[in-house]
Amino acid sequence: MWVNLLKASVRFAWKGNHFEAKWKMKSYFLLGVLGFTETAARETLEQVMAEALSKSGSNRSAVRAVCLAVSGVNHPTDQQRILNWLRDIFPNHVKLFVQNDAVAALASGTMGKLHGCVLIAGTGTISYGFTEDGREARAAGAGPILGDWGSGYGIAAQALTAVVKAHDGRGPQTMLTCSILRTLGLPSPDELIGWTYEDPSWARIAALVPVVVSCAEAGDEVANKILLDSVQELAASVKAVAQRLGLCGEDGKDSFPLVMVGGVLEANKRWDIGKEVINCISKDYPGACPIRPKVSILHSFFLSLKFLGGTCSGGSIAGLEFSQERIKRKDLT
Repeated sequence: MWVNLLKASVRFAWKGNHFEAKWKMKSYFLLGVLGFTETAARETLEQVMAEALSKSGSNRSAVRAVCLAVSGVNHPTDQQRILNWLRDIFPNHVKLFVQNDAVAALASGTMGKLHGCVLIAGTGTISYGFTEDGREARAAGAGPILGDWGSGYGIAAQALTAVVKAHDGRGPQTMLTCSILRTLGLPSPDELIGWTYEDPSWARIAALVPVVVSCAEAGDEVANKILLDSVQELAASVKAVAQRLGLCGEDGKDSFPLVMVGGVLEANKRWDIGKEVINCISKDYPGACPIRPKVSILHSFFLSLKFLGGTCSGGSIAGLEFSQERIKRKDLT
């Protein structure tokens, strides 16, 4: 039985030696950015595990495996550090796995089989792929400074830049100016500088994406170009992974699963970014088979089963996702 054990959501990202997190408890508003030292990060993990076990009526000895999918875990040293923390929490018989959250997202669309490519496009973006023989490759996912172009943050940041340029006379006038100022309750583009740097958190900036989409749908050329550029960037990251791994075969026509996850890719507008990304990829790689997982709560569960050999009998699997979007805790009993 799966039970959702959280009444709180936490956005986690691994920053090399600490977690950066945002907390939202029940229906309360976002409480702000917390910078976690290594000690605080360890204590947070212990608290998360203790609460999950308590609410499921289980204990540490009953757990068979723990799988953490953590955004920002991009190097073996990152994985090992978190594995060491987990080993201090759980008995030696418990199997421990730490992966980038993109690996869990891929597993959610392929029922645990690590083969194909996943594209995540939410606040940030990353493409990650695996071959059937275990080779892997990634593209993008380097953060907003080094190139999360096509992400929610990237789209919104370009829109804010376009407004500033238009106000300065360095760029064309755009509907984005009035729409963004109205959304933020600001009287003038001059106020955007203060608003942006008052709290330049990624998710806060990315929340403006719906405004950009609405302006593009209303015929604004600047907003439309921003979205077209984002489509090209997202498609390019998938193509890079597919080419490096040879997922499409020698003739470029072999089929492979393409798991698509994230709010930017959701088809809830006439200007459908996800659909346009698929169209762009299919021109070069017609064998790409788009998959949009319906139940993201199973991400870490499928990944856990993958590492356990695909079976589960007795005991429990604790699957946790630490990502920039949310944290979920699940137990299978």
